[in-house]
Amino acid sequence: MDPTHRGPEEYGHDGSDFTEEAGRRRPSRDPLTPDFGQQTPQQARIVPLISGDLLLTVNPVDGSEVEPCPPGEQPPAPVRRTPEERADRERAAAPPVPPGPPVLQMPLLQREDERERLMRLLARGRSVRLTGPAGSGRTALLNAVAADCAELAPDGVVRLSGHKRTVADLLHGLFEAVHDAPLHRPDRELLLEKLRTTGAVVVLDDLEFGGTALDELLDATPECAFLLAATPDVAAPGPDSHLEEVFLAGLDRGASIDLMERVVERKLTEDEANWAGDLWFESEGLPLRFVQAGALLRQRDLLSTDPTAYDEYGYLENRPVDEPPRAEEAVEADVPLPSLGEGAAPAALLGSRLSVAARDTLRFAVALGGEVPHQAHLPALVGDTHADAALGELAGCGLLSPAGSRYRLAAGVLAQLEAAGYGDDATDRARTVAQHYAWWAGHPSVTPARVVAESDAIVAAMAQLVPGDGAGQTSVAVLLARSASPALAAGLHWSAWERSLRIGQEAGRIAGEVAEEAYFHHELGVLALCTGHLDRARAELETSISMRGALADKSGAVAGRRALALVEDRSGGPASGGVLATGETTANPLLVSPPRGLPAVIPVSMPRTYPDEPAVVSRQSAPKAADAGESGRFAVLGGARRNFVAAGAGVLLAGVLGTVVTLGLTSNSEPQGDPGVSTEQSVTEGGDTEEELPAEETTDGATPSAETSGSAPSSATPGPSGSGSAPAGGSGASSPGATVSESAPSSPGGSSSVEPSPTRTTSKPTKTTSPPTDPTSTPPETESPTPTEPTPTDPETTDPAPTVPDSSDSASGPSGADASPSVT
Repeated sequence: MDPTHRGPEEYGHDGSDFTEEAGRRRPSRDPLTPDFGQQTPQQARIVPLISGDLLLTVNPVDGSEVEPCPPGEQPPAPVRRTPEERADRERAAAPPVPPGPPVLQMPLLQREDERERLMRLLARGRSVRLTGPAGSGRTALLNAVAADCAELAPDGVVRLSGHKRTVADLLHGLFEAVHDAPLHRPDRELLLEKLRTTGAVVVLDDLEFGGTALDELLDATPECAFLLAATPDVAAPGPDSHLEEVFLAGLDRGASIDLMERVVERKLTEDEANWAGDLWFESEGLPLRFVQAGALLRQRDLLSTDPTAYDEYGYLENRPVDEPPRAEEAVEADVPLPSLGEGAAPAALLGSRLSVAARDTLRFAVALGGEVPHQAHLPALVGDTHADAALGELAGCGLLSPAGSRYRLAAGVLAQLEAAGYGDDATDRARTVAQHYAWWAGHPSVTPARVVAESDAIVAAMAQLVPGDGAGQTSVAVLLARSASPALAAGLHWSAWERSLRIGQEAGRIAGEVAEEAYFHHELGVLALCTGHLDRARAELETSISMRGALADKSGAVAGRRALALVEDRSGGPASGGVLATGETTANPLLVSPPRGLPAVIPVSMPRTYPDEPAVVSRQSAPKAADAGESGRFAVLGGARRNFVAAGAGVLLAGVLGTVVTLGLTSNSEPQGDPGVSTEQSVTEGGDTEEELPAEETTDGATPSAETSGSAPSSATPGPSGSGSAPAGGSGASSPGATVSESAPSSPGGSSSVEPSPTRTTSKPTKTTSPPTDPTSTPPETESPTPTEPTPTDPETTDPAPTVPDSSDSASGPSGADASPSVT
């Protein structure tokens, strides 16, 4: 059999895996190992969103695009979730259950009075602020009260986390918890309208702001009752907030010892009870300290029963490797009680008795500022396939506490681990986390919701690397921000999106990656536009466009100019780079954004037709109007009208320049007339004298208006031979149908005025001179004609435009082979 064309029976594959066109068998895909097969390149993930009345298209390649939402793509009105949908969402938002043995659930001891009081206040629609020190059991009390209030409000109970969240985050989080509006971020008006009719019990843990920000949150939700949990160092609410204050103190000595016995799962000995009493006095009865102290006693029991219990993890390093433990050692081993200092700060001692994977997880958490990656990422970060079980070990020891849908280090654990040396390699571990998240967040199979769930760890990894001293640290931060920011935008977590963009922009500046820095500036401008900060959006977009213009990034610059045009349209001002109504120009004239489908045209300077009035406003100089009428006439031309006027001016200028070249070539090629003939002659074609026409009438019968024609001063100075030389610019630029006039002296030292005469439409132009005037009079200044736009005619029936020789070639006037001059 031909090895290239294997039959379908080989290796048990049927005809569906055989491709005749390719001449070879397609690789079969195992459903259990889908990632091991050959995969096609994935496309960039582009997500359309609705932000207010704007259509935001998240584009991770060239930058997000924003435009007014078309009428057919307006999102439907948000609908309220049903109780079943709210329950499903709450279960999905809960912290994941750690793998391994179930974590012991601690009872709520000595909190009945606080629980009943909170329930009464919430039932009356009052909002309460529960204040207690870190580790006092605020989260456990909130969970119990939330269960009691499940049927209290029409929209149920909404659990929110205030950890690193702003007021806008909480308002949008409350809206999303009650209403179903996928891929829709309402504007401020619609958001407040929906929240004013929302009636729910909002349980908010880890509140980090107070004062006016807290007042804004309460004023936006008048039908909601809030149960807020905060530490004493958080700012107090405003005097008009009408919040009830409930302070949470520590447990008494009996309840503390009871809690420790529940953790150890046995009665305490006399020595252990005395040690617990000293610990209660030291920790002021904080429940978290007794949970961790109970974990220390549990580890002590395990070591007393089996001294080799932790040998597999390498904890007992003082034991020689080749010396096996004796059986009597396992019975007679006596592990002393921890000291009072170790009981008050037990994180280092607890971590030293955990597995290698658990200790590595602690080091990664310290590197991320206390944020613990999701358990699904631990095997890749630690390098152990069973590293996800480390989360259960840490939670059972009281080293972790829930924060929204994830875990973080418990209160005080971060400082204790840093003092123990767990943060010595924080930079290297943060770089490892950043590289992992950069690959993971940019993978097309990862949904934006999963990236949002890891947003705190992602932002913490970037912040650890900027500014960085190690080689390539800022570049890794740029890569992570570039991969994660589009997913954060698509997941509607815009505060994390903004933080990642700002960190990425700073990292790109430090690393010298101008293209990436321009991308972050563009995204910041789009974000500011969507949130209504137009001045900030204009500054960011102009910076991005200028940087991309220097890099010749055409597609990125086009996306920036479109967004900038929308900013100018919403701000009501002129397009950036155009001429303002006052005659001033903006800093960057290259940022003119034309309407869709029209090319961008930069205005050009045109020659003046009148001494006091410019024909076309130039972007290099500002026009000065003589009165209000002229200033109104030179107001800004906006949008498509401005572009069409500029385009017409350019076409007209091109025609004028072509005529100039033609005149120069024609004047150089025509033979000169009789030098003895005086300039005070009327030249006609074929010796026939034509009847004179008025000076303002053109050869084609059209009368130019005062606004489209004008004159510039010119004079002829007599030379030694009696011939005048025209000044530069006095002639040599004319349009079809224009007349030319020049002055010639009638006597030495005298002057004469020249009367223009019309030319024939089918022959060369006719030029006449007027009789000399009073020698003592001053010759009037004659003006060169201004090019006007010719009337469109049929090119097949119209004679070619007349040509006028340059007056600088000969001062004796134009002459041809058949011209018969006559002296008047």
